[in-house]
Amino acid sequence: MSDGKLGLTGAVSMALGGMIGGGIYAVLGVVVNVSGTLAWASFLLAGIVAMCAGYSYIKLNQLSEPEGASPTYLEWFADSSTLAGMAGWTLLLGYIGSMAMYGYAFGSYAVDMLGVEAVVGIPIRPLLSAAIVLSFVGLNVVGVEESNWVEIVLVVVKIVVLLGFVALGLYYGLGNGALTTGASSFAGASTASAIIMAAAVSFVAFQGWQLLLYSQATIEDHSDTNPKAIFISIPSAVAIYIGVAVVTTSLVGLDLIARHPEVALATAADQFGGSLGHFIISASALFSTASAINATLFTSAQFSDRLIANGMLPDVLDAETPNDPEEAGGLPTRIILVFGALTTAFTVVGSLQGITSFASLTFIVVFGGMSYLALTQRDHPDVSAIPPAIGLLGTATFLPLMLWHLFSSQRSVFYTVVGIAVVAVAVELAYFQWNEFGQPPATTADD
Repeated sequence: MSDGKLGLTGAVSMALGGMIGGGIYAVLGVVVNVSGTLAWASFLLAGIVAMCAGYSYIKLNQLSEPEGASPTYLEWFADSSTLAGMAGWTLLLGYIGSMAMYGYAFGSYAVDMLGVEAVVGIPIRPLLSAAIVLSFVGLNVVGVEESNWVEIVLVVVKIVVLLGFVALGLYYGLGNGALTTGASSFAGASTASAIIMAAAVSFVAFQGWQLLLYSQATIEDHSDTNPKAIFISIPSAVAIYIGVAVVTTSLVGLDLIARHPEVALATAADQFGGSLGHFIISASALFSTASAINATLFTSAQFSDRLIANGMLPDVLDAETPNDPEEAGGLPTRIILVFGALTTAFTVVGSLQGITSFASLTFIVVFGGMSYLALTQRDHPDVSAIPPAIGLLGTATFLPLMLWHLFSSQRSVFYTVVGIAVVAVAVELAYFQWNEFGQPPATTADD
């Protein structure tokens, strides 16, 4: 490592932290409610599709000039500022959904630890969720952030807790003959479709490796380090998710998970760790989801700063911060406040199923688009057509099945998700295609 930049270990930690930092605590119960004891298979399938999307991103990053993220690739390969800008906005919506999901999980685990669900008749979960989101909005507005190495240490702690949960759970389950990986309880769906629908819902838990593409300047020899880090971190996250899913569904009845999906891990820890195990997992969940909110808010604000600089977001969202953005890492205050307001609204009034599905939907669309874009480059000698084709097929299958699942089982969530998506697309088209809200986007993105 040189010049304070992250090497392979640091890059893997950053990617893993982005995936397991808070996602598993929020999505596990939702996934189990769809695929039952085969939740592990859903995580495996989602991980395979994410790995193929990761391959697509790596190849597009290597072939594009300048290197960057989804908007850069669309401008470079599709020659469309409109598509580039819409991809940027869609990713931002996904990050807002992710933060709302983390906030929801934080509030749920906090309520579980406190043992109090309401005060004078007012539910406290939404209040706690809003409080944690707004606290990090305030910290980012005044320019407080963690160093890379502090964050890496924190990621290691989170991973150790989850690995300990898996190891102790497997030991307890094997000793009692309780472990199972067979099919059980699919709410009327076929086994295959239930696995795929659950994989689609869980997709938001596999998007954190994108942090590496936004932080290439902080990574030593990033063109060589980032591909290795992505190909190590995604399978590692899949292995942890599978272990957690097997332990949880084996030791906790599916009916109990259905009643309390947001605290499924803590409920499982009760079975082999008692009140101490429950406390450790709950404390880890609070710590992990809070950290995930902060990291996602900071990263999405950085990403937004680049979109503003390239005309893909209105200049009115830019504003001076306590630090100079070019010299001290300052971020656009107004965009942080907008993110905070939208995230708070989502996490206060939304359901865990709705928030998770919305966030996953955005990443399914963007990752599918990037897989298609990489597939168009299959004639290049360094690009294999197989991973992008699998990524495209996977996301193209996930999208309709997830929508069908929501329509058939949670009609109100379906209408909410579709309504938000329609409004978002309409606003994006208005801004980029018809220039109703600002100047046309720049013709070249350097993010």
